[in-house]
Amino acid sequence: MSAIQENKTVIVTGAGSGIGYAVAEAFLKRGANVVLNGRTESKLQDAAKQLGHSDQIAIAPGDITLAQTGQQLVDAAVDRFGRLDVLFNNAGIFEAKPFTDYSADELDANLSYLRGTFLGSQAAAQQMRRNGGGAIINITTILALFGVKAIPSSAPIAAKGGIIALTKSLAIELAPDNIRVNAVAPGIVPTPLYGDLSDEQREALHAMQPLGRYGEVSDIADAVLYLANASWVTGVILPVDGGVAAGGDGTSHVDQPAETASATA
Repeated sequence: MSAIQENKTVIVTGAGSGIGYAVAEAFLKRGANVVLNGRTESKLQDAAKQLGHSDQIAIAPGDITLAQTGQQLVDAAVDRFGRLDVLFNNAGIFEAKPFTDYSADELDANLSYLRGTFLGSQAAAQQMRRNGGGAIINITTILALFGVKAIPSSAPIAAKGGIIALTKSLAIELAPDNIRVNAVAPGIVPTPLYGDLSDEQREALHAMQPLGRYGEVSDIADAVLYLANASWVTGVILPVDGGVAAGGDGTSHVDQPAETASATA
């Protein structure tokens, strides 16, 4: 994989913690400029302070589900760094519950992030055309590839499934502009998005992993870096899930010590 060039500029949504923070950190370490986005400015300021590389960071708070935010992020990238090369659509919400327990408002809240991905990508693509190309990388989930009985989550999956369809459609439509569009489909990765899990839930989720461990945010960051650099890859939905999407049921890992699960959660 070729290194990110120092003059590349990357927008990361949901950059205040979890996967977004890890991806921002990975790009910064490779010399890229990064625009940090999230809803809460103080949280982004704290993240920027922890990340360092102040000359490579711009902070652009805003709700990605609002129509104007995507363009505001692109403007922030161009105003500060002169260009835009990569958009990482990471922001989202997730709450697992039975299908019949979701309210209409909860469904709308989840679908608003599909809308945000659409509109943010629209603004980014217009700028990337001026630069001669770029890369859009979306976050979905392996749960949008197949159902998992232990994690009923129809409302977020409706949105994440839409992101898969959007990714493939844009990959074809934007290919003549040298804009590549791909998505990462994480498995179980411990981030604040998951909230608190019971011991029973942790054990069940741990047992699903053929490689015997939960994912780490660094695993997702590695995948994003790859897709940002892979110049002949577009329209790919890349599972990063410890082998779950391959069809492994993980039953051989059930008897691993409990401390293994807690150490990787």
